[in-house]
Amino acid sequence: MSIAYRVQDYIAEHGLAWRPVGHRASQSSMETAHYAHVPPDRLAKAIVLEDREGYLVAVVAAHRHIDVEELSEALGRDLWLAAEPELLELFSDCALGAVPAVGEAYGLPTFWDEKLAEKPDVYFEGGDHCTLVQMTGADFSELMRSAQPLRLH
Repeated sequence: MSIAYRVQDYIAEHGLAWRPVGHRASQSSMETAHYAHVPPDRLAKAIVLEDREGYLVAVVAAHRHIDVEELSEALGRDLWLAAEPELLELFSDCALGAVPAVGEAYGLPTFWDEKLAEKPDVYFEGGDHCTLVQMTGADFSELMRSAQPLRLH
């Protein structure tokens, strides 16, 4: 099990408690939720988007989908999904596609669905495809303090 060093440092800077949760290797957030025996509404997934202004991270529960067009309109930007080679550069201490929900740890503006804070526990990718970070919903909310709320329909 491996948690990316930037994720560990970011959590430590906030003085929050967490624990690693191992699971069988997975290729999607819904598969991760299944393998880790975590309800999908408690698994925060990160979606990296970009435009001419740069990159941003949108964080939603695993069972939710992002309408990129709707989000672009809401933010007044022309967003599209970031390509895999860009993810490798942005998240150099993570496996490809194992993007942690803490974009701020990587200097990226982050928008999140605040409903995640209502959950007793929240889980998110630790930087590989076999380990999640688990913390309370309140601690996750604290971790996301500098992120912007994401308004979803």
